[in-house]
Amino acid sequence: MVLMRVIRDQPIPFVNSISVYEKRSHTMEQMLLTGNEAIALAARDGGVRLGTGYPGTPSTEILENFDRFGGQAQWAPNEKVALEVGLGSAYGNARTLVTMKHVGLNVAADPFFSAAYTGVIGALVIAVADDPGMHSSQNEQDSRRYAEAAGVPMLEPSDSQEAYDYTLKAIEISERWNTPVMIRLTTRICHSKSLVTPLRDPLNTRPAAFQRDIPGLVMIPAYARIAHQRLRERLNEIAAWNEKEGPFVEVEGDADTGIVTSGVSFMHACEAAPKARVLKVGMTYPIPFRRIRKFADGVKRCVVVEEGDPWLVTALKAEGVPVTGKQERYRFGELTVDRVRRILNNDTSPEPKPEPGRPPRLCPDCPHRVAFAALSKANCIVTGDIGCYTLGVLPPFEAMDTCACMGASIGVGLGLRHVLPREEARRVVSVIGDSTFVHSGITGLAEMAYNPPPTGHVVLILDNDITAMTGMQEHPGTGRRLDREETPSKLNYEALALSLGIQDVHVCDPVDDPEDFERMLNDALANERLTLIVARKPCPLLTRKTAASEASCEAAKS
Repeated sequence: MVLMRVIRDQPIPFVNSISVYEKRSHTMEQMLLTGNEAIALAARDGGVRLGTGYPGTPSTEILENFDRFGGQAQWAPNEKVALEVGLGSAYGNARTLVTMKHVGLNVAADPFFSAAYTGVIGALVIAVADDPGMHSSQNEQDSRRYAEAAGVPMLEPSDSQEAYDYTLKAIEISERWNTPVMIRLTTRICHSKSLVTPLRDPLNTRPAAFQRDIPGLVMIPAYARIAHQRLRERLNEIAAWNEKEGPFVEVEGDADTGIVTSGVSFMHACEAAPKARVLKVGMTYPIPFRRIRKFADGVKRCVVVEEGDPWLVTALKAEGVPVTGKQERYRFGELTVDRVRRILNNDTSPEPKPEPGRPPRLCPDCPHRVAFAALSKANCIVTGDIGCYTLGVLPPFEAMDTCACMGASIGVGLGLRHVLPREEARRVVSVIGDSTFVHSGITGLAEMAYNPPPTGHVVLILDNDITAMTGMQEHPGTGRRLDREETPSKLNYEALALSLGIQDVHVCDPVDDPEDFERMLNDALANERLTLIVARKPCPLLTRKTAASEASCEAAKS
């Protein structure tokens, strides 16, 4: 069937092989949605039984909106656990959505690769949001490489309507070939809004059930070897389908210049080169080489416009497809209409420098300020972590010396303690937030107890009772679930440390008594023992939000 999409006031045929779209009512009221909201709505309409993930900008709002739309959504301690839970759900014949940002896929990589071998019974859709330009991330990782490395089919939407459509498409592909399917998003797709026409009626679902399949689901070497062959056969079938029926948009234009593109780059390309012929590839892995070669052979010059690494152009060149790519400078940051024009025109002139934005900073009443003031005053070597408190690296504190990835603060601090001269080693303190500690700091604490440095070590958990950096999400240490309902239990960091054999465990309110906190820190630095300090003070933003919510509830009752 053919759906019509309007670009530059011209109707563009959008070839789509999935019959569920016939249920879309063209008389329905359209909805203005972000890409994240569109995926959440599609998950509900597509009969997803469980949504799980870990909050990380720009992907966070997918699960929050899935919950708002009535789906069963939950935060996991980290992305690895989320994908494992999602995998179990999909083994049980249930449609499942797992969400994370690009660096979260690093954490989930172990089950991600194995899931490609085992396959799934119900649908497993993995939404991964990349962050070109590093608006809120520590690297510009391109997750397309993961799809290829693991052998997981990948779709890349270019607007909110496609984010909705491709989520439903991913469900069907996953169930048809019993494979996980990745939807690769970028910041602009996640957070930009466009019109979406949803289905008139939700899709039918199948009952959840588990059927024993030891050779298929137990990846010991003997079974895994067969599973790998099965994976490659499956990818060959999907590749053939993608060549013939996969989601493509082809915009007619002059044959002088052809553009092969995907995702949000399609929008930039259409605006930057209104007369060019454009081929947008919806399923970018497995790559539809024959379709792209036919397109490239029909134009005088074919340019691949892609955001991030030169992943697609490198693969096409390796297959002998006559294409060119972008200059190295455009590998960094987001693409824009102006940057695409520069790529097409081989413009090597310096780009205009962007206007400087307001630098981020800790909130004026943030409790972390007291901790960083004390650390700075004590001249500590601070191994830091990912969260609001990362901003302690900036003036006036400048009290953070390393920050590599989630949970790295404890391991890096231990490494320094093991090798530095004694007096210098005693200055090392690992600083980590409560959500990050739950995510991947617990194993670091176990390492501290298992391989204690000669000078001991000091770990400082800055506990503000929420995942603040990504917008106030819950975690196992808050005692509340994604929907804010209380859980039967709440992770106790102090009890955990004591159970591991940490000798000194302290809890304090750094704002209530800053001098006591400073004294506690100095004592810990001097005694050469394994020490955990939990600086516990709720985030003021959370406190105000909770108070406003309670006041609103009281007003509604009265």
